[in-house]
Amino acid sequence: MKKNRVKEIIKKGKVALGPFMKFTDPASVEIAGKAGFDFVIIDMEHGPVSVETAQNLIRAAELVNITPIIRVTENEPGLILRALDIGAGGVEVPQIGNKDDALRLVQSSKFAPQGSRGVCRFVRAADYSASDRYRYFEDANRETIIIPHIEGTKGISNLEEILSVKGLDIIFVGPYDLSQSLNIPGQVEDPKVVEKMREVVSISQKAGLAVGTFVDDVKAAKKWIAEGVQYISFSVDVGIFYEACKSIVRELKGM
Repeated sequence: MKKNRVKEIIKKGKVALGPFMKFTDPASVEIAGKAGFDFVIIDMEHGPVSVETAQNLIRAAELVNITPIIRVTENEPGLILRALDIGAGGVEVPQIGNKDDALRLVQSSKFAPQGSRGVCRFVRAADYSASDRYRYFEDANRETIIIPHIEGTKGISNLEEILSVKGLDIIFVGPYDLSQSLNIPGQVEDPKVVEKMREVVSISQKAGLAVGTFVDDVKAAKKWIAEGVQYISFSVDVGIFYEACKSIVRELKGM
């Protein structure tokens, strides 16, 4: 199993940058890599991506040497298992609200003795059994990146106990779901949302864990980078394409 590029960047104290991906054509992932992104998040929660399609998107990511991460729909062992078996370098899991949720996530993502992930070496992640069986299990436990989403006030109130769970790599605070939990959906710049996000950053950093978040413009990205966020999920492929198209039309047609 290859070294996880995102893990290496985080260890060096630098910032990793990558978009969510909803397009199903592997070319979109290749383009993201050619453009210089460090990772892509293949979105199986809010996108049309199937497991078979995700596998081809992962191949494209490997081709351009960026880390493929899959966001699964929920904290369910079978979904996490399939994402990792097809070769994802890590998983993002939504709505982690307490310590039990975090333990379930780690158990589903790690082989023994760290967890209880289902064992099969006849999968793409193990080179279809071409990899040494013992080394594969060790490498997977070391290189797989585990990213819980803290997306509501419940998760924030339980954050310290969540952080006590060994095996987590990045605490991802989702601003849009957080805004909804505060009854102001979509208002991600509202002071109440920003205050809660800063609380997550502060508590996580004190515990020695990196923090990630989603942004959809450069200004917001720079703001959170300045506050110590190292894992920046920058917008979504469909949104990036839309904004580029809109900019061209506005410039040429005055719309």
